[in-house]
Amino acid sequence: MSGTYIPPLKFQPILKSVVWGGEKIAPFKGIETDRKQIGESWEISGVPGNESVVANGADAGMTLSGMIEKYGAGIVGKNNFEKYGTTFPLLIKIIDAAGNLSLQVHPDDELAKARHNSLGKTEMWYIVDTEPGAKICAGLSKEITPEEYVEKVADNTLMDVVAHHDANPGDVFFLPAGRIHAIGAGNLLVEVQETSDVTYRIYDYGRVDAKTGKTRELHVEQAKDAIDYKVYPEYKSAPVALSDGVSELVVCDHFKVYLVEIDGSRRCTPSYDGFCAMTCVEGELTITDATGNSVSFHKGESVLIPASLKEYTISGKGKIVEAINS
Repeated sequence: MSGTYIPPLKFQPILKSVVWGGEKIAPFKGIETDRKQIGESWEISGVPGNESVVANGADAGMTLSGMIEKYGAGIVGKNNFEKYGTTFPLLIKIIDAAGNLSLQVHPDDELAKARHNSLGKTEMWYIVDTEPGAKICAGLSKEITPEEYVEKVADNTLMDVVAHHDANPGDVFFLPAGRIHAIGAGNLLVEVQETSDVTYRIYDYGRVDAKTGKTRELHVEQAKDAIDYKVYPEYKSAPVALSDGVSELVVCDHFKVYLVEIDGSRRCTPSYDGFCAMTCVEGELTITDATGNSVSFHKGESVLIPASLKEYTISGKGKIVEAINS
């Protein structure tokens, strides 16, 4: 049914309360909720058990995988549909860390497939807002061997060789599979990642789970073969200005991410065979397609532009993080 009209799609956010979660996501999204310590809003998700549900149009109430089943390449593009079937290949989140997240690493596609029959997880973070002193952990500051890594976990000195970075609004961190990372307290960010829930936790500050009274499980041995032990000269990505109001944030095999600033209107005629996930981080915008149908979204909301929509206009004043998969 790839020839059928599909509008820009909004979804019901999936809110997750976690021990390190803060109180910024609800006001950022402009929603009211009794839920506390919301650490994550899953904006666009095809993860089984946590699937996004369409909030607008004739298909309201349908899951994302149901949409792909119904429209096929019309949602994700021909290449994605052939490669992933009804699995949506990206996961878009808004994350609010009031406390430090555990230090973790994700396997690449090859290792994840062999061990978990899953995709690996390459991801990126766009920092929306920070508290004073907020940090991001990404990569190593000193090269170590796999054996030294195991020793440092055992004697609680692993954080001494992890690179700590000051975090400021507008900063970009690219986290290829294998790179040790953690979100520090005081960060509000947008995360774009491969659809995978495979995480190896390697350090958790000795925290005790309130429900079990025990420290959370670490995956020290599993992570040993997944970690990239090299030290790189730079872990922050420098945005590249492409054209008026458009900056390239990250380009990799799994996604391309741009920051788009709009003040007025911008006509879009995508030539790629894939979808575009937009998360508004500032202002309010309206997407209008060639037939005159329109969808509005504001700060804290996300919209999926289906692969079949080849002409539309974005108008208003705002800023969006745009993730393209083709």
